[in-house]
Amino acid sequence: MRVAFYTLGCKVNQYEAEQMREKFQAAGYETVDFSEAAEVYVISTCTVTAVSDKKSRQAIAAARRAGGPEAVIVAAGCYPQVAAEELRALDIDLVLGNEEKGETLRLVEKFLEKRERRAEVAEIGGVRTFRFDPVRGADERSRAHIKIEDGCDNFCSYCIIPYARGRVRSARIADVAAEFEALLEEGFLEVVLTGIEIASFGKDTGESFAELLETLEGPAARAGARIRLGSLEPRVVTQEFVRRLSGLSSLCPHFHLSLQSGSDKVLRAMNRKYDTALYREAVRRLREALPGCAITTDLITGFPGEGEMEQEETLRFVREIGFAKVHVFPYSERKGTRAVKLPEQVPMAVRRARAHVLSEVCGEVRRQFLREMVGATVTVLFETEREGAAFGHSENYTPVTVERAGPIAGQMRRVKITSAGEDMLRGELL
Repeated sequence: MRVAFYTLGCKVNQYEAEQMREKFQAAGYETVDFSEAAEVYVISTCTVTAVSDKKSRQAIAAARRAGGPEAVIVAAGCYPQVAAEELRALDIDLVLGNEEKGETLRLVEKFLEKRERRAEVAEIGGVRTFRFDPVRGADERSRAHIKIEDGCDNFCSYCIIPYARGRVRSARIADVAAEFEALLEEGFLEVVLTGIEIASFGKDTGESFAELLETLEGPAARAGARIRLGSLEPRVVTQEFVRRLSGLSSLCPHFHLSLQSGSDKVLRAMNRKYDTALYREAVRRLREALPGCAITTDLITGFPGEGEMEQEETLRFVREIGFAKVHVFPYSERKGTRAVKLPEQVPMAVRRARAHVLSEVCGEVRRQFLREMVGATVTVLFETEREGAAFGHSENYTPVTVERAGPIAGQMRRVKITSAGEDMLRGELL
């Protein structure tokens, strides 16, 4: 039988989709492109915005058109978790929440016996255990991922994720370490630690994030491999945390440090757990302990209550911090969050206009960061090759290209940076 997957949203969603794909493949299913005819279609949905919901519904409709009336259509993940009844009204055979996602294969085969449509969505808020289910056969052979945590306890006013993913649940360090060593034995040279809110790793188990990193350092150093982190909250970047990070030779000096706004007024309205002073201090600590590290972030424009003054505060803060890269999004209302009821809603046209201005400034800052790397020597993990060139990422996750004389994809090589483009560095192999 053939199965097709369509995945929206975050890297955790992509990781979990790969888990499902591997289970179907082990059971003898053939994976085909989502546009092709298949017996089973699995849509890993996203619900972070109303646009995400719409894209999920469009993917469901596309699957039915491609597969016809006999195909099994599965909608799984965050959208079903917060709107199961809404999805049951659509032409879907199985509606599965985030806890049931790991049982997709079993539930599909159970459906095929009687073809009775059903929704299985557990109350995620009461889930307190972490399902450690590693991915072992990733398509990308140079970089692997380990999901170390699920859930979020922050309840930011704009965000539906705590309701879709539940409370923080962490893997045990011993399990992560065993999987980490197995991936190194398979030849991976970089492992990314991912989750919904990895800064909270261990708060439910009594272990700590720094302890996990220190446990992984030994095998990583012996294998000549790198540890890369997913997104961090600035509140975790304490003096003690940074001191412990500075002793890890295998840790990639790239920190995606959540910001969302450079205005303290807006951060309070968002119910973020920090202000710009704390953020500024977190960046100072990282740069002092790890010179040359890259700081990246995300920013939302047009949040309720944001005026021209708050926009200007964000622009100044971006220039002050000197981010390596910023993803900019106009605020999008999400039903079920407190932010939709806040006063001073900003017109969408204004949100988009501010996003455009902010993106221009972030682009200037990005180009300055790239120019400052010219002349540096970096270590690049090469991932792809085409037309006589090889492409990869440096330790601080900056894209780098070099001319190559032979195959180097999958290798880690030293590179002297010779010039900077709009979004990529060029260099020479050493």
